[in-house]
Amino acid sequence: MVFYADPVSSPASLLIAGVDEAGRGPWAGPVMAAAVILDPNHLIAGLADSKTLSENKREALDLLIKTHALSWAIAEASVEEIDRLNILQATLLAMRRAIAGLHLHPDQALIDGNRCPTLTIPAQAIIKGDSKIAAISAASILAKVARDQLMRDYHHQYPDFAFHRHKGYGTQQHLAELQTYGVLPIHRKSFKPVAVQLSLNSFVSEN
Repeated sequence: MVFYADPVSSPASLLIAGVDEAGRGPWAGPVMAAAVILDPNHLIAGLADSKTLSENKREALDLLIKTHALSWAIAEASVEEIDRLNILQATLLAMRRAIAGLHLHPDQALIDGNRCPTLTIPAQAIIKGDSKIAAISAASILAKVARDQLMRDYHHQYPDFAFHRHKGYGTQQHLAELQTYGVLPIHRKSFKPVAVQLSLNSFVSEN
């Protein structure tokens, strides 16, 4: 599903969408992707790979991108889709949904990484594109900020798990929580640490 998208804006002569994801590695939560078409007449200073930015800087840039980009959208692939398709295919699915959520139809998509989703427009995969291409950097920021907020919401829903800190990634704290409190509906059951815990829970219940 697409979470939200921008209002319609005036198109540039050639519309290039930058696309990136957030949340491929965590044990919990959806994988998110964003697509952004920047306005060449309104450059945004400070765009960079979201992982290199502080939380406050990401959130400030998130607002600027949403205000000044020609078009943007954020989408997800669910935990169920990750478990059914595998994380790579779910990531590509989220990217397709983000591009489809744009109110302006891009002429080309620039994708962070080494794989492109199947699209009806030309696409190019760029390794470390989030540190090279402004539109991909913008997409990485939108996806990261949106997913981090979702994980903070999950912490309120499941207060035994510090999702506001580890964001669902495989930290020692998360592993301890998993072993103590068990598997949640938002955990990716196809990921090994979660699958191991499920098998242990099953063994205990059978004996």
